[in-house]
Amino acid sequence: MSNTEASQAGGAPSRVTLHLGHLPKKTDIKAPWPRTPTRVDPNNPPWPAYRGYHEYSFAHATMQSRLPTILGKAIEDAIRTLNDQAEEERVVDLSESIERMGGLMTDLSGNAKLRPIIDDSEADVALWNKEIAKYFQGKDFMNAPWLFAEAYKYRRLHECFSVSKFWKDYDVFYRQKCDTFSRSADAVFELSMRFAEPFKIAEGLSNQEELEAERLMFLELTQVCLWGNSTDLSLLINMSEEQIKALQSTGGDHLAATEKNILGNDLGRLWETVKELRQKTGGRIDFVLDNAGFELYCDMVYADFLLQSGLANQIRFHGKRFAWFVSDVTRKDWNWLLNTMVYGQLFPKASEEELESLRRLGRRWKQYEKEGKWVYEQHPFWCTGYTYWDLHSEAPDLFFHLSKSDLVIFKGDLNHRKLTYDCAAPASTPFDVAIGPMASAAGAPRIASLRTIKSDVVVGLGSEGDDVAEKLDETEPGWKISGKYAVVLLSDGRPGEKVRFA
Repeated sequence: MSNTEASQAGGAPSRVTLHLGHLPKKTDIKAPWPRTPTRVDPNNPPWPAYRGYHEYSFAHATMQSRLPTILGKAIEDAIRTLNDQAEEERVVDLSESIERMGGLMTDLSGNAKLRPIIDDSEADVALWNKEIAKYFQGKDFMNAPWLFAEAYKYRRLHECFSVSKFWKDYDVFYRQKCDTFSRSADAVFELSMRFAEPFKIAEGLSNQEELEAERLMFLELTQVCLWGNSTDLSLLINMSEEQIKALQSTGGDHLAATEKNILGNDLGRLWETVKELRQKTGGRIDFVLDNAGFELYCDMVYADFLLQSGLANQIRFHGKRFAWFVSDVTRKDWNWLLNTMVYGQLFPKASEEELESLRRLGRRWKQYEKEGKWVYEQHPFWCTGYTYWDLHSEAPDLFFHLSKSDLVIFKGDLNHRKLTYDCAAPASTPFDVAIGPMASAAGAPRIASLRTIKSDVVVGLGSEGDDVAEKLDETEPGWKISGKYAVVLLSDGRPGEKVRFA
């Protein structure tokens, strides 16, 4: 009797089995990484994403502890401002913003699903909501990729104020940023006393000796620019003044000692790149900025040298449209720094000589702005949840604008995470592969990443990189978030050539 007949007769059908003894044994099949470009999307990075529920990762510590702490301090700041207000309409308006912040805290701590961004007339709303609808329907704070969930939290924080009447541009982190710079006096004046006078090569040197003097200055200031990233307020909110001083030491001996901690080191190639740029009569260098305050100050010292030495003839600085990741640069931060250098009373213990050195720097930098040698810009794309793999498709105007630059320097950990899709790529992964279209797309600019390592993703350490990372995992378990190590990575600068994927 067939199975069908048995079933019709009321009996249970016999089990059908396949006899596979003549076939090969089962094997573990590993998915190829990185994913091919057509299979990459914001919820499926080229390598496995870091997500908040990964308890072994810094993503978990951030989503569970750091972000609620940061939001709590932001609420305290807004309440402090509220208590200074006298006009009822402004008080009520800010109270409603604080209530919205409380709602965000409830969503964050309760691991709510990611809702669309309210239309607050910002230029990035459509980009955010398209990405949420397409890739993150039903996702929550902990199971969306960490990079997206963290950016979403800061965009929601901005929304708490952007829908208000009087507080649309309120920066809950502004006080912190100003206060940290005011506690950076030693490092600030160490640099201002050295660079208040325009850069000059000593007389009587041969052409080769002059070039070597410039090379050494370039390498030292690149390190100053690199390690200035150490004072990231999202990580170092409760640091003492002494701890800040230790991080910000810019002396030559200190920099010589720290170069060994640059695990992926393209400093030499970076020098050759800018030297070649000058031979072509100079060019444009762009900085995609990271932190305000002391790091921005270091970026400006570096940019000043690049102009004075003729290694560039124009510098463009790209900041954020609104408060972002605690300490990222906004136009208000940019203006505040220049004006406090020239007119401020921020350092009451400083000597008149020190204050004058700072004023001279500030006046020179303000003049660069007037002459168009320094240009500050902001584009809505920088405050979206997209990584820079999507820059050419989601913000083609910005990609085209950057393509005109001779070198784009991305500063800091967040920019590095966005360049590399913030995923678990092997440490030996070449930088050009890790940044995908930012190296391979037609028109992609030459890119340098100056990054103090403060999160899980690490690439560009060379052919022995996996061994280096494994050894550090064993000997210094917290090395990826300590800020002790760094990378200076440079793309090949041959846009249009295809990067090979597995």
